[in-house]
Amino acid sequence: MFTYQMPTRIRFGTGESSQLPDELTKLEFKRLLIVTDPGIVSTGIIDPISESLQKSGIHVETFDQVAQNPRDSDCLYGTEVFQGIHADAVLAIGGGSAMDTAKTIALLAKSGGNPSEYADGHRPYQEMAPVICVPTTAGTGSEVTRSAVITESFTHRKMTLKHEKMRPILAVLDPRLTVSVPASVTAATGVDALVHAIEGYTCTITSPISKAYGAEAMRTIIPALPIAVSDGKNLEARTKMLEGSLLAGLCFGNADVASVHCLAEALGSVYDTPHGIANAIFLPHVLRFNAQDNIALHADISRLMGYSNDAQDDDHAVEQLINGVFAFTQSLGIAKLRELPDVNERDFDKLAALAFANGSTPSNVRTITLEDYRMILSNTYHHA
Repeated sequence: MFTYQMPTRIRFGTGESSQLPDELTKLEFKRLLIVTDPGIVSTGIIDPISESLQKSGIHVETFDQVAQNPRDSDCLYGTEVFQGIHADAVLAIGGGSAMDTAKTIALLAKSGGNPSEYADGHRPYQEMAPVICVPTTAGTGSEVTRSAVITESFTHRKMTLKHEKMRPILAVLDPRLTVSVPASVTAATGVDALVHAIEGYTCTITSPISKAYGAEAMRTIIPALPIAVSDGKNLEARTKMLEGSLLAGLCFGNADVASVHCLAEALGSVYDTPHGIANAIFLPHVLRFNAQDNIALHADISRLMGYSNDAQDDDHAVEQLINGVFAFTQSLGIAKLRELPDVNERDFDKLAALAFANGSTPSNVRTITLEDYRMILSNTYHHA
């Protein structure tokens, strides 16, 4: 038995962002809060979109105080801005941080409270302002998911807000908006999308629909990402990566992520490590751990990603998968765990505890303990 729900309307294609005024006018929005970050503002992406909306008669206010690991304080301040201009809806333009912040602002503006009350189950998800997402990176898939990951400023823990009401009503994906993304960010966000596909495909609560999306996402991302990293102006590769990210979002958005994300979110909460980089660092090590009890499943993944074929036995396919993913992340220039600023083995007990406490730990395809997380951290840190 499984369920799959996907109410978000999707528009995908080069130049689709130019259709935003028509789309939002049809929805009868009069006042919009654009949620973005300073980096996106500096690219010049926001101005033409904002101007076109204003020309169509929609009042626009821009809120750009979004951190790379969005904080609850950002969301609370953005909520005040939303309410101050009496906005009808939230328009997120940016990566996962902007989209997750936008979703949370839309929830708090209508249902009150603070993010921790929802993440901890102390406040019900009720009314929410409409959210429209325009992703500018190929990575998070947040434009079609029901969740937002927010950092609690006081404790630095990563909180996941998750409910069907959190899904955007409209996602507009324009590959043209991703060509200015730097190579390092392209690599990190691209591996994030790959992890979404792998974990959504393998997690304990996956479904045939999620697996179908995940399989196609893996097949799409593996060949496209190196091209997008090496040649950012290659619109075909950028289009494929945005497509792969979307498919991965549709995969895990009705399933879950798992232990790669649990470790990545722990690392991000303690050191503010960019989420995609953290995922890329832990991916091959968690794959190695999980594959020990799930050889046939990981052999399937190996074949989907092109690291082996049907003529090879499952054990050899898994070996090729682990070696292939190590080589893949290294070729993209992803740093090693011990090379990251401030990372210290003295924090590994804390990191393991944070990862184990993550709500997605039970979704990992292999049962994982606190000691297992500690072992993976150590193995990752000392890996050559």
